[in-house]
Amino acid sequence: MEEQYKISDPQVLKVVAHPLRVRLLGLLRSDGPATASELGRKVGESSGSTSYHLRELFKYGFIEEDPERRDGRERRWRARHRYTSWDSGELIGTDEGREAVRIMRMRQVETLARVVQDYDERDWSPEWVSAAGMSDDFVELPPAGLKELDEKVEELIRDLAARHAGDPENQQVHVWIGGFPRAKGRAKDRAENPEIEEQDR
Repeated sequence: MEEQYKISDPQVLKVVAHPLRVRLLGLLRSDGPATASELGRKVGESSGSTSYHLRELFKYGFIEEDPERRDGRERRWRARHRYTSWDSGELIGTDEGREAVRIMRMRQVETLARVVQDYDERDWSPEWVSAAGMSDDFVELPPAGLKELDEKVEELIRDLAARHAGDPENQQVHVWIGGFPRAKGRAKDRAENPEIEEQDR
């Protein structure tokens, strides 16, 4: 599997931004090769629906047939890349690009919400419960500092994965990295104009 699929065409990004396609691609990356029927059972869709969306993912280079595990009746698909990446600064030069980036951000948030909703502490040991979770923080950084943070966290993730490779307690872990600048004055505007708060909900 290749490391990443770097997208510079907003039309290609919109292809994978479809809610079912992004789920199918995520399952192929996390769970390995599968047929349309197997994926359909996991996502609660018909094999006809998943077959159509898998063909679209194939057409744009996100997935490929799995030559190692052929199924006589049905194609078995696998992901071609470990993750998808794009440069928001490069894509936002057009309306189509801005829309594609916005849609992909919302798909990421939807995936995060689904994972958090599915997580049930009763299914895990006290060690996992203690280690799992999320945090958030406010920090003042320039754009270069935020980029450096992202790069260092990615480097740390790779280092930890390498050091703990083969550990019998290993599980797949969802990890999100995000940072967005906060517009100054937003909180002040809401405090002085409480009706803004109501409109934003």
